[in-house]
Amino acid sequence: MKNTISERIADFLKNYPPFSALESPQLEILSLEVVIIHKETNTIVFSENENPHKHFYVVNKGAIALSKEGSSQILDICDEGDVFGLRPLLAHENYRLEAKAYEETILYAIPIKDFKPLALENKRIGNFLIESFASNTGNPYSIKHRGKLYGINNESDQYSTNKILDLQPIKYSTDLITCKEGTKIKTIADKMTEYNVSSILVEKDDLPVGIITDKDLRKKVATGLFPITGSAKTIMSSPIITYPKELTLAQSQMAMMKSNISHLVLTEDGTIDTPAVGILSKHDIMVAVGNNPAVLIRAIKRAADAKRLRGIRHGIMNLLRGYLDQNIPLGLVSKIISELNDASTKQMIQIALSKMEKEPPVQFTWLSMGSQGRGEQLLNTDQDNAIIFKDVPEQKLETTRQYFLKLGERISQGLNTIGFEYCPAEMMASNRSWCHSLSEWKNVTAHWIHNPGPEEILLSSIFFDYNVVFGDKGLADELSQSIFDHAHQYPQFFTHLASGALQNPSPSGFFRDFLVEQDGEHKDFFDLKLRALMPIIDAARVLILSHSIKSINNTAERYEKLAELEPNNKELYLACSYASKALLKFRTRQGLLHNDSGRYIALDQLNKEEKIKLKRTFKTVKDIQSLIEVRFQVKNLLR
Repeated sequence: MKNTISERIADFLKNYPPFSALESPQLEILSLEVVIIHKETNTIVFSENENPHKHFYVVNKGAIALSKEGSSQILDICDEGDVFGLRPLLAHENYRLEAKAYEETILYAIPIKDFKPLALENKRIGNFLIESFASNTGNPYSIKHRGKLYGINNESDQYSTNKILDLQPIKYSTDLITCKEGTKIKTIADKMTEYNVSSILVEKDDLPVGIITDKDLRKKVATGLFPITGSAKTIMSSPIITYPKELTLAQSQMAMMKSNISHLVLTEDGTIDTPAVGILSKHDIMVAVGNNPAVLIRAIKRAADAKRLRGIRHGIMNLLRGYLDQNIPLGLVSKIISELNDASTKQMIQIALSKMEKEPPVQFTWLSMGSQGRGEQLLNTDQDNAIIFKDVPEQKLETTRQYFLKLGERISQGLNTIGFEYCPAEMMASNRSWCHSLSEWKNVTAHWIHNPGPEEILLSSIFFDYNVVFGDKGLADELSQSIFDHAHQYPQFFTHLASGALQNPSPSGFFRDFLVEQDGEHKDFFDLKLRALMPIIDAARVLILSHSIKSINNTAERYEKLAELEPNNKELYLACSYASKALLKFRTRQGLLHNDSGRYIALDQLNKEEKIKLKRTFKTVKDIQSLIEVRFQVKNLLR
């Protein structure tokens, strides 16, 4: 009589490596020895420094979190089909991490004594185990683990978090296998088999126009949806998503997760307008997985409520501290933390939507504004957001608005639970003034532009840094075009916007001393935001808007783009780019030190080098303010 339980185990294991490399009879015999284990949420599978078990584990259902004991930072999350607890198989050492059920979980415990002989005689299994083990070491590219399967003691801390390897450049394949749009599918399959690749690039005029993966062949051809006699054009994924070749491990992983793809096409400048230079697959980065933001992204996507997201936010702050401690370039840090912030916001929106009584009546867009919109919200500062919803007939406008106001309120409450404070000025989508149809937003922003009083300029300075986090990007693009059209119809608006950028007080006095607060709660502190950061941010905004450049919101990136557009001012703009990152870094360090927004700096806590670096940015602040004062003729406005 057949053992139906072992059959189910074998059916499951055969779909995942390394078990997929076993012959069916071998897998059937091994499955008879597998032990099924049920774990409730937060129960321990094994503890750090615990003696090795006689089994390693495969997740059947649920998820297992791996972490250093006593640390809130999750180093990895293993879900369906993932293997963990390999140390007893590969090294005679105690466990280096704690394994805990992240949610209710069913595990298959694989006996080492039964699996080890199979691994020794199967090269594919051995290579997989080495790669899996090495990907959790201090250096996933290390050669020293090769050929040393089972029982080699390693004195170094295999799970050291001292090296942030996710910021190292990722290696990718430069041996491109390509075809044309008219190439037959059978020819493509033969070619992929011949070269043993999982994807083929479709080119037209030597530029990438599509990609075909083995998944496409399985889902589109093997299922009969398309005949094997068809052409590449019928089954290719197009338009393709391209990235620049200077990708890091973290960026590549988040890019794949963000777009739900398994292959990245790398081109000379990151666009489809230049030739492809390489392809990066999930397999290419499998052995390079260390402690990186991809773990947090996966956790964010799993979060079912705001409280769970709040716990993940602590992990993001720990990641940020690690980056700053190792002096990782702030431009890269900003991109990673911003992606995590946006992912948290997006998940909170999806949670809120799931709790609404009805589906959204029309398409909508959630905009993050201010520092999050610029990709500069490294700390948990207050939230600035807005909703644009698609135009509806007049008689349905108010009922539609009420739906989105209720949704906005739920999202803002959730973001507050996560750690983003409510905006003191209530510039949030839960406020009627920040929840409009597309036509209403066009009218509101047009009013700001044509009637630029102090309040309108203030609102513009916050709103015009918006970034689409969720929903229909087309609504935001249409609004952006409307803003540019009205701004150029009334160029005097730029003068008013530049005047607002000059209202912030100087960062230093006559003798280049820091000008500190003279009274109040922050007496003798330096207001980094008002005196240094905002002048540079405001100047970048008015300059980039005057060039009608959209989709570049980050201050440093705005200045880098301006350096391209105005070569005669390149040196100043690049200095501004550097200064914006240096000032943001100072603010972030201060915020982490005092667990606040980092706006006010205690000068006595800065060393001499830090004070010199900070003062060095002051000249740049004054220089950029002088430029916009002259360019936009601000003095004429004041006459």
